[in-house]
Amino acid sequence: MSQFPSTPSFNLNGKRALVAGASSGIGMACAVALAEHGAEVTLAARRKDALQNLATEMTARGWLANILELDVSDVAGTADAVAQNGPFDILLNSAGLARHSRAVDTRPEDFDAVMDVNVRGAYFLTQAVAKGLLEAGRPGSLMNISSQMGHVGGRERAVYCASKFAVEGFSKAMALEFGPAKIRVNTICPTFILTDLTKPTFDDPDKRAWILDKIKLGRPGEIEDIMGAVVYLASDASALVTGTALMIDGGWTAD
Repeated sequence: MSQFPSTPSFNLNGKRALVAGASSGIGMACAVALAEHGAEVTLAARRKDALQNLATEMTARGWLANILELDVSDVAGTADAVAQNGPFDILLNSAGLARHSRAVDTRPEDFDAVMDVNVRGAYFLTQAVAKGLLEAGRPGSLMNISSQMGHVGGRERAVYCASKFAVEGFSKAMALEFGPAKIRVNTICPTFILTDLTKPTFDDPDKRAWILDKIKLGRPGEIEDIMGAVVYLASDASALVTGTALMIDGGWTAD
């Protein structure tokens, strides 16, 4: 009788994960998914009280969770925090900022603020976690929450699109550089996800109609739609996946 192949494991027992932007929304959902599958999760964000409440709820379920107050726009502070608390086998960076306007109305201060978090912060956070893994001689999976807007243009989103296209670029380059050390780098690219931050967009009838027309599955995203992708990319199930963008966009970018 032929021996069947074994499905690679989605189990994350023994892995340490750093989730930046974990206090709410997509970051919180990703932290829950990783912890649920066995990872020890360090919840990182600027809002310490929100992190502590989340960590308390997670540990009450028997999951492994601790907190780290972190502002990814503080590059030196982030590097020190990662060095002191790492190495981390998994990075999920969901820290991000959006300031939408027509391109002709973009202010330099808004441009700089978005780039400071979405590009500079993401770049050096990924660098810091990779350094820890390289020094320890350990493999790892590094993920940045990008966007479908890192692949297409969007209304009133020139600055946001620019920042996410940059995330796609540096993630691919880092994947090439870190591949020989078995450190994988990928992006997750959601469509519009229903959260408190996106509520004003969905409350605008014109914008909601535009979104639902572009999403071929006919509904906006929920944070639960991201959770399986995170576990997949964090685990051995995606051992040969690096330098790629996982689209969770309901078919938006297929058009």
